[in-house]
Amino acid sequence: MPDEKKSGQTPSTGVGVSRDLSALKIDRDEDWKGYERKRKIKRALWIGIPLSALIIVVVFLTGIPSTKEVDVGTATILTQSQAQSVLSATGYVVAERKASVASKATGRLEYLAVAEGDTVSKGDIIGRIENADMEAALELAKANLQQARADSIMAALEFQRQEDLLKSGSTTPQAHEAAQARNLGASAGVAAALASVKAAEVALENTFIRAPFDGTVLLKHADVGEVVAPFASSASSKGAVVDLADMNSLEVEADVSEANIQRVEVGQKAEIILDAYPGVRYDGYVKKIVPTADRSRATVLTKVAFLQIDRRVLPEMSARINFMNPDTLSESIPDSGVAIPSAAIVMLDGRPVVFTIIDNTARAIEIETGPKFGSVTRIERGIAAGQKVILSPPTNLKDGDKVKVVE
Repeated sequence: MPDEKKSGQTPSTGVGVSRDLSALKIDRDEDWKGYERKRKIKRALWIGIPLSALIIVVVFLTGIPSTKEVDVGTATILTQSQAQSVLSATGYVVAERKASVASKATGRLEYLAVAEGDTVSKGDIIGRIENADMEAALELAKANLQQARADSIMAALEFQRQEDLLKSGSTTPQAHEAAQARNLGASAGVAAALASVKAAEVALENTFIRAPFDGTVLLKHADVGEVVAPFASSASSKGAVVDLADMNSLEVEADVSEANIQRVEVGQKAEIILDAYPGVRYDGYVKKIVPTADRSRATVLTKVAFLQIDRRVLPEMSARINFMNPDTLSESIPDSGVAIPSAAIVMLDGRPVVFTIIDNTARAIEIETGPKFGSVTRIERGIAAGQKVILSPPTNLKDGDKVKVVE
């Protein structure tokens, strides 16, 4: 033992070796703390970046003025009819007498005599389907009729001979009665043959498509070679051959709001203006007010007839109706001044104002209003004819706001 201390050697189980090994030990607490720090940083980035972007977008959008959607109307010259009207409505020209003409028989169309725009008279042949079989059936029925008539003549002669022989006592009552029965049967045979001929003639006539009334062909639905049937029983067959309308029965059907129907009465004078010819005005009158309302649109169908009509008026044209006020028809009101829809006028700081659109921007214009005629108001100052005005402006609309016209 003393020799070992003198030599300076360290035992194999000494403290120095333990200290060196402890230096190689991994500090797991330190690694866990680093991992936690990185995880918190990532979490902060995942939340912070989207939140920052959202804040930037909100700040950016709040700085941009919103675009408001609006409806517009046009300032027009006030006419006498507008000044005298109590109500305006829109509608479409329709034909009171209109028919989709079809064949009563089924077959292939072999002849068509009309095209769109042609005029026809009542009874004119519009088309014909193949009818060779019907013609043959008619000839057979006529031949059977001739045979029945011949048999009837023979039966009548035989009956007459039996009558004479019975008077002279040269025949028996039984033979006389048999001849009488044959004569009656032959007469019935003639009647049946006549009915067969009539049925064959009707069947043949059904192959001809005739005009039911005087009118004009609007549309053609079938061409030569196509199969036509009364009820279009298959996808390859056509029901109607043409659409026919009586152009002298044209009228305008307009939907009038339930709230305004009390302003309209049967016989009331009206003015009809076609959108296709805005400068032409047609005189008319209220022909009928349909006694039921459309619950989905809260309107009542009103029919307005033309007092005079010309070739420019066509079915399905859109039209505007001015229902006239009977109390002002005798007054003479010159065509002067500018009128705008009353819905465009709003009060701003106690003054009447309208909003116009310049470069997609609302501009407030102070106006001086005149009398109100129906749904329009005369403007004495501030607006010129042809200018666009915003109808029923939003309550928050201000001068300078960006606007977009709703189509």
